[in-house]
Amino acid sequence: QVQLVESGGGSVRSGGSLRLSCAASGYTYSNHWKGWFRQAPGEEREGVAAIHNDGNTTYGDSVKGRFTISQDNAKNTLYLQMDNLKPEDTAMYYCAVQTMGTSPALHPLSRLRYNYWGQGTQVTVSS
Repeated sequence: QVQLVESGGGSVRSGGSLRLSCAASGYTYSNHWKGWFRQAPGEEREGVAAIHNDGNTTYGDSVKGRFTISQDNAKNTLYLQMDNLKPEDTAMYYCAVQTMGTSPALHPLSRLRYNYWGQGTQVTVSS
């Protein structure tokens, strides 16, 4: 059974940094994508960053240059380094993994690509 457990969320001031981690069990990273998403109250869940097993990455426009996604395949762990945080980054952050094939037309930041999700970790940024 696949389990994804996020950690590292918290409250920081604007301009601060946080590093999120997502530990996976019951799943060996395969040749697919892993991603970070976020959802603020009353908003749609949006893709933040995604990384392929080959190291290819993609980012949402609002976080480019500030967030960095990485992975440690030996530890089955996904990371999201968040720097220069802004109040608009406040949201619940979720990691997600794709363990089955999907349409190649689906963007890596599309929720439809992912079939397993963590429970989320809250990030709050104050001004």
